[in-house]
Amino acid sequence: MTAVGIDAIEIHAGKLKLDLAETFAPAKNESPEKYTKGLGLAASSFPDTYEDIVTMGANAAHRLMERRGLTPQDIGRIDVATESSFDNSKPVSTYIAGCLEQVYDGDFHHANKGERKFACISGTQSLDDAYNWIRAGRNRGRSALVVATDTALYARGDAGEATQGAGAVAMLISENPRLLELSTEQGYGSADETDFLKPNQQFPSVDGKRSVQVYLARMREALEDFESVAGDTHPDDFVLGPFHTPFPGMVRKAALLAYRHMIRDTEIEERLADEVGRQPRPEAFDSDEEYVEAMGDYTDLLKETSDYQNWYDATIAPTLEISREVGNWYTGSVHIARASGLKHALEEGMDLTGERLLVGSYGSGAQAEIHAETLQDEWEEEIAALTIDEQIASRRDITYEEYEHVHDVHNHDKQADDVEEFTTPDAEFVFEGWGRMGERKYRYVE
Repeated sequence: MTAVGIDAIEIHAGKLKLDLAETFAPAKNESPEKYTKGLGLAASSFPDTYEDIVTMGANAAHRLMERRGLTPQDIGRIDVATESSFDNSKPVSTYIAGCLEQVYDGDFHHANKGERKFACISGTQSLDDAYNWIRAGRNRGRSALVVATDTALYARGDAGEATQGAGAVAMLISENPRLLELSTEQGYGSADETDFLKPNQQFPSVDGKRSVQVYLARMREALEDFESVAGDTHPDDFVLGPFHTPFPGMVRKAALLAYRHMIRDTEIEERLADEVGRQPRPEAFDSDEEYVEAMGDYTDLLKETSDYQNWYDATIAPTLEISREVGNWYTGSVHIARASGLKHALEEGMDLTGERLLVGSYGSGAQAEIHAETLQDEWEEEIAALTIDEQIASRRDITYEEYEHVHDVHNHDKQADDVEEFTTPDAEFVFEGWGRMGERKYRYVE
């Protein structure tokens, strides 16, 4: 069976930087550690006044196509995943295709286009759609372009404000991929939840504590469902574990529960029994409350073991390095985590060809997906081409007052008086205003 997976990847970060410790915390009269240690975040990326989900997605896609020498005829479908869409009918994919047609001979009139919505998991769902399209033999040798693009903004004063971010990830899905092959096995955990939602509004309504609980519950269900078709998982089976990362602090919770699950009835649990005991089993307790309390005590002890800490440092921590600097990108979050882990592996000179990743995606509302990915022969060349470090370093630092202005510019309910840009666009797509029917208009700046 021909391998199908991610052939190429490109990332585009918002041009502005909000430093959480130096700028945001003082303005909020908060300790910097609340953000840097509690949330695990150092900074957020923001879009300049000429940037939005279309320009960021189009710029990432353009860079990918240019680097791989692709033309519109090579692309058979364009899928955009976003929860920041500004139109309830016209998909963002049509805007992105229109941008790309400004710089290429030919067009994307032959390409199937759509927009996926299921909160943050829709980026992975779009990968699944492209995978299934190729597996069904409908691609005619062509590839799919998947773009996850978001401006993850909260209302000012909201508890989630510090986790904001903006950026796009473009991925090329092809046969015989150079980067990684997607597994046929998937696991899901899904339920009707109201932990995070946007009922006809731009900024989310969030039950923060409930959202963490739902995230962990759906991830557990997805892992169990994945194991029902792929077999038991083990910590040694996967070199990296990219998770959906609304903020690194949430991944720390998910990783611990995943590790606890994977070591159950293994030699690791036996080896740790003298140090922390064996995992509690529900049949040994008279009530669910007693069992949950005992499991909590065991988990607290497990977290302090060198076995867990070594696994976390090797498998999870590298996936959080980029997110710590850019914040939450909603649909792009888990794909940033994957790129971060692989970039770390490349920098450390690790030979990972043939090794596997266990990827955990999540979207509020709520659904989680677990699948495996196998690294291919040319993964190093693909990851080496990323410019995310340079993008992060070149962002313009903004003051808190400038942050408030930028936030207003991107607030759909406000009309900002002054929309002058903070940076100068160069060889990229920019937003240039509205058309006669209220549509957004874009042009390419040489």
